[in-house]
Amino acid sequence: MEQLIDKATENTVRKYLPRNAALSALADFFSACSDATRAKIICALSISEMCVSDLARILGLNQTTCSHQLRLLRAADIVRQRREGKVIYYSLKNKKIEDVLLAGVEFLSL
Repeated sequence: MEQLIDKATENTVRKYLPRNAALSALADFFSACSDATRAKIICALSISEMCVSDLARILGLNQTTCSHQLRLLRAADIVRQRREGKVIYYSLKNKKIEDVLLAGVEFLSL
């Protein structure tokens, strides 16, 4: 196979290309965000911390669906939970998740 780039460029790409574990984690993150319902939940939680019942009501989801999607988002380390008595509140785990969301919106010019 003919090489079209120079060795220095090839070495730079090899040096900065993320390792397989990092690429797998990145793919898992985007996979967790790829569902429209989960994207809607992420958008809502970027505005305010909420419990499942409020989140389900505002987004027009049933509580079972909302809870299931939140469980997937927790497993992907996107959402955290906080218990206050019997109520569990959900929020985004990291401000950078909001930044990724906004970058996507800007990219799509929405």
